[in-house]
Amino acid sequence: EVQLVQSGGGSVQAGGSLRLSCIASGYSYCLGWFREESGEEREGIATIEWTGSATYVESMKARFTISIDTSKKTVYLEMNHLQPNDTAIYYCAAASPHRVVTGSFCHPGVPNEYLDLWGQGTLVTVSS
Repeated sequence: EVQLVQSGGGSVQAGGSLRLSCIASGYSYCLGWFREESGEEREGIATIEWTGSATYVESMKARFTISIDTSKKTVYLEMNHLQPNDTAIYYCAAASPHRVVTGSFCHPGVPNEYLDLWGQGTLVTVSS
């Protein structure tokens, strides 16, 4: 089974930037980033196929960038111009290797039942 290990995150002042990393122990057709604010439902940010094809939630596109380095089996989330309402636990997710999740199936909508593997979560706190 593929495992996901996240790193990055922490505290930043409003307007700042952070980069999250998620190392996968194996191959996955589709990986993504989601977040969960306190007391809120999980929301999607972006997904990316192993090929590098990315899909964003429209509201996230301006400030968040997902990327993948397949040689390192690592997916990144670059976050810019962070605001206090970006404070949340951020999760990376992936599809199990046997799940051929490509095209329209690799999407950051919630729920996406094809993304069955999850990282441990990392807290991002943005102060004003």
